[in-house]
Amino acid sequence: MREGNKLALLGLLVALVLTAVILWVHAGWTTPKPWNSSAITASYVGAQLRQLDSGNAAVYLAYEVHNHTDSDYRLADGPEALVMTRLRVDGSLSSQQQVRFCYPTFLPARQRARVALEIPAPFGWPEDGDPSFQDKLRDFVNQKLADVQAFVLFDQADRFDIEFPNGWQELRMASASPR
Repeated sequence: MREGNKLALLGLLVALVLTAVILWVHAGWTTPKPWNSSAITASYVGAQLRQLDSGNAAVYLAYEVHNHTDSDYRLADGPEALVMTRLRVDGSLSSQQQVRFCYPTFLPARQRARVALEIPAPFGWPEDGDPSFQDKLRDFVNQKLADVQAFVLFDQADRFDIEFPNGWQELRMASASPR
């Protein structure tokens, strides 16, 4: 092979390698797609308080979710999904309260399904004969939900943010009634 051909071949290889490196670096620096807050929507259905064991309880919030997309979707806890609390006072987000899905849910394209969020916490369940039984239950639920405007699921893989709005005002009102 002649010297000129060797240099031309070497130049071509260097150009290909540089092009591949530039494309690889550029792909890593691209801006992620924006969050989509309208692909999946949720509406509040109801709440329930359950005793988990003698020292713990959980508030369960039921929602109907609607998939507005042409693709199937799966709602589940995992490393790519994070449920946060949107605070009532200023709309900021907080991850200080443990909130998770009760069970994974398959949501077919253009369909609806029911899901439940679970908020567990320590709670000494009152005895059945306790005259303040109902007040203690309401106070526990109200304590967990008083500062909450909504819950928001951030699905980092699909870039969906799904807002689970409040609807539990009746629980707060119930404890405000005269005793």
